[in-house]
Amino acid sequence: MYKLDLPVDMHESAAIERRKIREEQRQSRIFNARVRTIGVDVNSLEQQVNERKWIEEQENRREEAFAQDMNRNDKVSLLLQKRQDKDIRELNSAVNEFRQSHQRPEDRREFDIYDPEGKKKDKPARVSDDDPRCGVSSMQKFLGEDLNEDARKKLQQEQHREWMKQQMKEKSQEEANLKQSNRLCDLKTIEMDQRLKELAQAEQECRTAIDIATKDYNLALARERKAKEDNERQQTLEDNLTEIANQVNGDVLTENPSVASSAFGSHRVITDRWKGMSPAEVDSVRFIQQQQIEEKRRLEEEERQKEEAWSKQTLDNSKAAKMLEHQQERLRKDLMMRQAEENLRLSAEQKSRAERLTKEVYTNEPTAAYFTQFNTSSR
Repeated sequence: MYKLDLPVDMHESAAIERRKIREEQRQSRIFNARVRTIGVDVNSLEQQVNERKWIEEQENRREEAFAQDMNRNDKVSLLLQKRQDKDIRELNSAVNEFRQSHQRPEDRREFDIYDPEGKKKDKPARVSDDDPRCGVSSMQKFLGEDLNEDARKKLQQEQHREWMKQQMKEKSQEEANLKQSNRLCDLKTIEMDQRLKELAQAEQECRTAIDIATKDYNLALARERKAKEDNERQQTLEDNLTEIANQVNGDVLTENPSVASSAFGSHRVITDRWKGMSPAEVDSVRFIQQQQIEEKRRLEEEERQKEEAWSKQTLDNSKAAKMLEHQQERLRKDLMMRQAEENLRLSAEQKSRAERLTKEVYTNEPTAAYFTQFNTSSR
């Protein structure tokens, strides 16, 4: 039958015992969180320390580079701020000069109301009995005799309408100027940002070039001034000699018409010697004046035709813009409608997919016994 009294193999028993001991030691190392996480890998720890020091050195270098870059940017910003302040001062100076030249008080429309010299410039209170400026106190015009009331009111209404148009035009011009100013400021900001990158590199080169150019310019100015003085001295001498020769050889006191001819051209004369224009010259002047009148009329007619063409083009552009706006509105409504239909379809698909996952796919949920079978061995 079966042999139950076989001798025990000591080598096999010892091998099994050694495997059991190694397995227990392995499990104690793996399942011990402190040994597994902290460990005893000295080389890895030293490598990590070295890497950390290297990272800190790189961070320090980066911070130093950032600090140097910030200092350079601060210097460039100060330089740009100074230049901007200078531009603002120049702009304010130009604005003040423009106001003093083109916006004087005497050029204003209401200056006659508060003119301090208005009384001196005004007409007398009364010229005659038929003076239309005489009022009720003059006993020349009585109450109820305002025969031009309708024309006066109509003129006042027309004047008020023109003032309103002028104010609307000025307001639209101010808005356009404001938009233009904002656009120029944006462009100026972009340009200044672009120049920030070039100033640091070009500053030293500009200084050297400016010094050389200044030296050459000063030398050229000295040579030019010397040559100019020599030319002026020579020209003065020649003019004096020419004047002396003209006084000696000229016929100033004669009645010769050619005496009045100027040396600066045939169209100019010497006033103290001129005897008047000839009939042919008078006819020529009148003919030229008539040509100038006709030319002015032609230019006015061309300007009127240009204005009419521009008005027509503006009206056509406004109509085209309205049609384009209506078309874009229709396209936007169609797009929103299609987007709403697509969202409804996607919502229905997501809802059906969620129901299928809940009712058909995820039907076998794991129990607690499923999770207890892990971490029972080191292998």
